[in-house]
Amino acid sequence: MQINRRRFLAISAAAGTLAFGNPASAAPYRWQGTALGAKASLLLHHPDKQQAARIVSACVAEISRLENIFSLYRQESALVQLNSQGFLDHPPLELVQALADCRRISDITGGAFDVTVQPLWQLYAGHFSSIDPDPQGPSADKIALATSRIDYRKIAIGSDRIEFGTPGMAITLNGFAQGFITDRVSDLLRSEGMKNVLVDLGETRALDDHPAGRPWRVGIRDPKNSSGVVRTLAVDNLAVATSGGYGQKFHASSPQHHLFDPKTGAASHRYASVTVMATSAATADALSTALSSLSVTNAATALRKSGAKAALFLNEDGTFEDVQV
Repeated sequence: MQINRRRFLAISAAAGTLAFGNPASAAPYRWQGTALGAKASLLLHHPDKQQAARIVSACVAEISRLENIFSLYRQESALVQLNSQGFLDHPPLELVQALADCRRISDITGGAFDVTVQPLWQLYAGHFSSIDPDPQGPSADKIALATSRIDYRKIAIGSDRIEFGTPGMAITLNGFAQGFITDRVSDLLRSEGMKNVLVDLGETRALDDHPAGRPWRVGIRDPKNSSGVVRTLAVDNLAVATSGGYGQKFHASSPQHHLFDPKTGAASHRYASVTVMATSAATADALSTALSSLSVTNAATALRKSGAKAALFLNEDGTFEDVQV
């Protein structure tokens, strides 16, 4: 399966009762629809069609429930309310947990991962939606104003209230939420006795090995060819996340993209992409974003502190730098 962020999401799983037999011998139950703003497919091999339908419905409901917390585009979401008000009373437990987890990654990476970069995204999106925008991006003064509102340490996180410490702050969980939701759906499937699971919800997590008794194969996308793969990873009980500037550029004529260095306020062009392998998809997701603006040496330190397993840095010339911890 090729990692293809925000375009196609898929889950493949087999019932535990089939784990030592042949999952393909059970009639597959397939669901197709939309999740996290992308086309989605869930494929379950289960001997009981009604049970399969129930499990799929539970997965879809959980994805939708978490979207109502983390989405920047659903006006009723908890995150939209927090950004518009600057505070949120009685926040959902998942939002409190997510922000606490994000703070841990921010501390580990020295602020290279910072959920308060949303003012930068808003600035760049507004700039490139204007007529004949400067391809280099907004002015230095505007970038400086936006970066003055960036500091994850100024978010007061409590179970009863979340509050911003600086006017004009706003957060995005787009570098974390997909991994968080991937973990939640994976845990749900595991609790239902599913084995040989591969969940791809923008980030990928494998539970157990492939039904054929081999590791799952996960491809790293070629940044220069959306249908190409530059390396294939063998994955077993690990999560994989890839971040690259190719995923979302603001304008066809501009080098600026969505992976910002919070310290400079500009897009990071250090690597073509960064792939992280960890036991948690949320950790892999956040780290792949953070490491995009760190040197390989500093990245290795962050990987060790976070408990991640490895990172692969794809350079613009097509070469890789691998870090194992």
